Amino acid sequence: MPALRNTKMEKFARNWFEGMPKTEAAIQAGYKPKWAASIATRLSNKVKILERYQELQQKAEDESVASVIERKQILTEIARGDLLDYQEQGADGGYLSIGKDSPNTRAISEITNRTEYDKDGANAALITKVKLHSPTQAIDLLNKMDGAYAPERYIQVNIEAGDLTDEQLATIAKGDTGGGRKRIAKKAESPEESD
Repeated sequence: MPALRNTKMEKFARNWFEGMPKTEAAIQAGYKPKWAASIATRLSNKVKILERYQELQQKAEDESVASVIERKQILTEIARGDLLDYQEQGADGGYLSIGKDSPNTRAISEITNRTEYDKDGANAALITKVKLHSPTQAIDLLNKMDGAYAPERYIQVNIEAGDLTDEQLATIAKGDTGGGRKRIAKKAESPEESD
């Protein structure tokens, strides 16, 4: 499938594919921010857009790009990382042991060494610090990849107060819309969305 003829839709599909939130992808594609949330929802459900999105995914999947499973394995390794994985006890105390057989080495963010001496400038001691990536951030990314979070919902309401009755205004002010069952105003149509 070639690029979409509608350049805004093509930009939206590419922005979305590159990881932008859908509303931001619509804004960056040239849709007005006023309509972006509703347009993004509609565009992301259009067959043409979904097909283009899948095509972009397939083009990106080659040997140089980590597959979804590989990315999940890396994030899982980060989430499971523990400083105790790299510590060993010996007769002279504890020390770090990090090698190719050490578990969860992708969890390591940084290793720094420094030498400290006593007040006389003798008796050198090597101080090694190991910093791990955040396991909670790794878990958060895994949850996002799996769709474990409820989708973000946006609602934009453009109502002219003069078009409503006093009763409708009072209902809106109270926040009581009857669980979404009452329709208070007509849906505004976007002039921007077209094939």
